[in-house]
Amino acid sequence: MTRKSLGLAFVTILALVGCGRNPYDNPIATNSQQPDKVLFDQSVGYIEKKRFDVARLQLQTLINTYPDSEYIAKSKLAIADSWYQQGGSSSLAQAEAEYDDFITFFPSMEESAEAQKRICAIHYDQMVKPDRDNTHAIRADQECRQLILQWPNSIFREETEQKLRDVQEVIAEAEYRVGTYYTGKGSYRAGANRLQTLTEHYPLFSNSDDALWRLGETYESMGEEYTEQMVDAYTKIVRDYPLSTFVDAAKAKLSDLNRSVPTADPERFELHKYNVENRVYKGFWAKSLGIFGSAPDVRMAAKMGEPVSTTLMPATPPGIRTSTGVAVGQPSADVGVQTIDGPSAIDTEPDARQNQPAP
Repeated sequence: MTRKSLGLAFVTILALVGCGRNPYDNPIATNSQQPDKVLFDQSVGYIEKKRFDVARLQLQTLINTYPDSEYIAKSKLAIADSWYQQGGSSSLAQAEAEYDDFITFFPSMEESAEAQKRICAIHYDQMVKPDRDNTHAIRADQECRQLILQWPNSIFREETEQKLRDVQEVIAEAEYRVGTYYTGKGSYRAGANRLQTLTEHYPLFSNSDDALWRLGETYESMGEEYTEQMVDAYTKIVRDYPLSTFVDAAKAKLSDLNRSVPTADPERFELHKYNVENRVYKGFWAKSLGIFGSAPDVRMAAKMGEPVSTTLMPATPPGIRTSTGVAVGQPSADVGVQTIDGPSAIDTEPDARQNQPAP
């Protein structure tokens, strides 16, 4: 056999050995051009170029063709991310569904907390002003709380807690406007119901002291049988909101009623002080142009303090009972029939959430 023949035989043997090698023997961590890795890398490139349809087609091909690939989880997350980046209400709804699926299939992965953060952001970014439909605010509250509950040690916790404080500021503002609308038109029972619920559930709300003052005045208008509730409202102002402009007036009210004037709670003092000092007030242009936007202004939201971890439910002030169990804050919910123990008349005020005048 000639030297040339030996060389050809050697090359042939090498080729046959190479053809018999399993392409998945190489670790994915290397730079090998394995088909699933190639598909995934190409898809990421398409997402970066905003060619979302092509990216999703590639990723779905990867998932269907290589069900045991190490890129399955990343591909599912990338599909959700592509919908999220595409934007628009329908795309965001699809992104939420994809993120939900990812969490269902891969609950123990670190990326699941990030997927939940994105779901929270989807509704957070679609929130509107407090006098409008609060569906997304309610959903953002639920989804952000879910992240903290399910992944308490997540690196996204601090960011999510601030989102929660912002969201709850918007929900509380909506309840505050409804409550003050009722009290302003003389519907004291309906107003007291709203303001009582608000002040108990959202102590971090930037207007909690104002709501408590109005609540005290409302109970005062309802007669002597509500004196204790009135005293409790004024007491909370002095004790929990020591920097409030209503403190001196609340102290005077308590003195006139021959009730003890409490001292400020030290922890509440520090919390209230920090949040007041870190509020961002509207400038001239923000006030002038704010009426043209639909997004809520959350600059007054608290920057410190534990956000509420439970859903806002209708609280009934002592002596008042409601005939319905509709959750406060739900879109198109009715206040329901409210009655007062004793000879008082029945109050059947409809929900003013959709009818109140814009501020």
